[in-house]
Amino acid sequence: MRRTSRKKRSTLADRAIAASAALILGGGGLVAVNVYASAGEGPSGSPPTRTQNAGRQLSTIDCPEAVNGLPEVPDRARGEVDRELAAMDTQITDAYRQFADRKEQLARDPGLVENAVLGPLRGKRAASLDRIGIAIGRVAERPEGLESLAGCSLRADDDQGQGQGQGQGGNGPEAADFVDIRSVRPDADPPRKRRGASRGSFTTDCGRNENGKFNPDNVIVAPGVSNGAHHMHDYVGNQANDAFASDDDLADGATTCRNQGDRSTYYWPVLRLQNGQDEDDVDADGGGRDQNTGEIQTPSRVTLRFVGSPVGRVTAMPRFLRIITGDAKAFTNGDANANASWSCTGFEDRQLRDKYPICPEGSQVVRTFAFQSCWDGQNTDSANHRTHVAFAQDDGRCPSGFRAVPQLVQRIVYDVPPGPGFAVDSFPEQLHKPITDHGDFINVFDERLMKNMVRCINDGRRCR
Repeated sequence: MRRTSRKKRSTLADRAIAASAALILGGGGLVAVNVYASAGEGPSGSPPTRTQNAGRQLSTIDCPEAVNGLPEVPDRARGEVDRELAAMDTQITDAYRQFADRKEQLARDPGLVENAVLGPLRGKRAASLDRIGIAIGRVAERPEGLESLAGCSLRADDDQGQGQGQGQGGNGPEAADFVDIRSVRPDADPPRKRRGASRGSFTTDCGRNENGKFNPDNVIVAPGVSNGAHHMHDYVGNQANDAFASDDDLADGATTCRNQGDRSTYYWPVLRLQNGQDEDDVDADGGGRDQNTGEIQTPSRVTLRFVGSPVGRVTAMPRFLRIITGDAKAFTNGDANANASWSCTGFEDRQLRDKYPICPEGSQVVRTFAFQSCWDGQNTDSANHRTHVAFAQDDGRCPSGFRAVPQLVQRIVYDVPPGPGFAVDSFPEQLHKPITDHGDFINVFDERLMKNMVRCINDGRRCR
């Protein structure tokens, strides 16, 4: 099987913090450590017990997702708040590096966990949260209780302690993160479309990132912040996308899309082979400095398809609408926002969320993202980058106050060797878990092409 690679060129309440005694497995056995544990890790929201933690290697840092604990952020404060939230991500990655580099020493001297890792991290987070409160307080009522979001814990990876080695230099993924796709049961049939459904589709061809546009920025979540993602992204479509791109920059940017009326930007974490080979970014932010190593793989196929609503017609997306699907921090946040699926060609009736697939010889790895398809009718973004869009309900209808828009479905295929030898880039503390996979989209269709898309979908045609 041939593979291709390309070198780099260019709220509050439900995250309450409780003090707990956890265990860390050191060279001399189990050692008690006083750390903070997130509520919800044990049964009925109780902290982990000795029995639960015994034999489990504490492997990462778990912090409350601060953006989920914030009230609505006024537009005039959003830039400063976004920068502080990005700084808090950097604080976690720096603390995780301290933890990972000194794991054996921390096991021998448990006091270092508090003094060298968790204590300094809490202090930095508290300062950032205070600055967020001040920024909001300048233009609106200052939120109370933000300090409760400062606490972080060490947590175990349930897949560890089984004698299975880690890739990425001890940073994941585990062998237990993979499963043979042939052992997975086929999923249930998708819901049927009702009378009046918009049955058409519109496919845009924007290439496979053959020109190798990568960066570790995220202009949606961390505008104006270099390395805001702490992992490398593949980009197709708009070529002006970096942390500092404005809407005007995107409107004027070149595009890899065949139809030049689509200057949208589509991006996702790169997939790398874990074969011991260094990439050009081995000493760069988002790459080796953030514990993302291995050869970046160029997809063998990328399909960007917009589909309709199962219960009615769709309306046009607003220009510069931003949508994030999935959760880059789902390993520590939980799977509430996880939304990427993994499968293999020839087996796509079997979809995985929390495992990578092991595909048989001749079959290729497939990542699929089905984006939110309901829009609030007013906003192109929101403070947490989620609440302005929504998924359709189980009956196919949009939630009250939302309207159906064309749904982006991304399918990305890779020709990689069979076996557990690959992983997506992630924040370092997310350990390259498959559940952290995610996709990002900014709509920069021109008005004429968007109207054509909507007409095509509502008329039941298949257009390219």
